[in-house]
Amino acid sequence: MKVLLEQDVKGTGKKGEVIEVSDGFARNFLLPHKLATPADAQAVNAASIQKSAAAHRKFQAGVAARDMAKQLEGAAVTVKAKVGENGHLFGAITGKEIAAALLEQKKLEVDKKKIALVDPIRALGEYTVRVSLYENTFANVKVIVEKC
Repeated sequence: MKVLLEQDVKGTGKKGEVIEVSDGFARNFLLPHKLATPADAQAVNAASIQKSAAAHRKFQAGVAARDMAKQLEGAAVTVKAKVGENGHLFGAITGKEIAAALLEQKKLEVDKKKIALVDPIRALGEYTVRVSLYENTFANVKVIVEKC
């Protein structure tokens, strides 16, 4: 029996694939658990439309990420922090603070998880931070830490 998988099934296939399985496996497991539907022409056509729509969304996300990378590349943001007598910060500058500074100063919204800090920023000065926007799309942002 040919079925269209609605979800990934371990050892059988991935979502959206049309596969040939035994009648018993389809009737007793896949269909009752709503893991698959019978592969008629309408279901196969709907699955191909969904795949092409997902590919288009992925392409659009990549284009948007490249545009944002062009805007971010070489940008400089200033982060103010409290400093002790010896020049060390109270705490560290995190991705959350850098993302907030990018939003406030450059009007660009970046997820804090996408900001890669190699080492924590614990002193005043200039640092280069890598922002991962999408698959193989990166931008380097200069972060200037100043005394509050």
